[in-house]
Amino acid sequence: MSPTQRRRLLLVLLVVAVAGIAAVLVATALQRNIAYLYTPAEVKAGKVAPDARFRLGGMVAKGSFQRAPGALLARFEVTDGDAQLPVTYDKILPDLFREGQAVVATGRMAGGVFVAEEVLAKHDETYMPKELADKMGVAHGKHQVPAAAAPAESR
Repeated sequence: MSPTQRRRLLLVLLVVAVAGIAAVLVATALQRNIAYLYTPAEVKAGKVAPDARFRLGGMVAKGSFQRAPGALLARFEVTDGDAQLPVTYDKILPDLFREGQAVVATGRMAGGVFVAEEVLAKHDETYMPKELADKMGVAHGKHQVPAAAAPAESR
């Protein structure tokens, strides 16, 4: 093998190695940032790894919202019709956050309580994320909730 061929071979091997390392880094970053959507019933059924970061979707249970006067820490429960899961959140809640409204929170479980890092409330009377609407529809069907009370389909 001539010196020119050897340099070309080393260059090609170097490019392949750098591309492989870049692919592994991108895949690792994407895996860490993926947050799957689960309902309270799925969380209580153990479908979520104990240390996993995920999105919790459902409705804010009526009568469950608590916040001490002057404090930022909010406590409420999210329900899907099958189960309720307590949630804590220590930041400012969205303006549209209310009991009985759809909510999607991102965070982790800690001691049986979902500790939210971010809370998103639905933005109007008819919108709900498709994933959440599908899962809530299954729960409503299971409990024979009339179609009028079922969550609205996403646009």
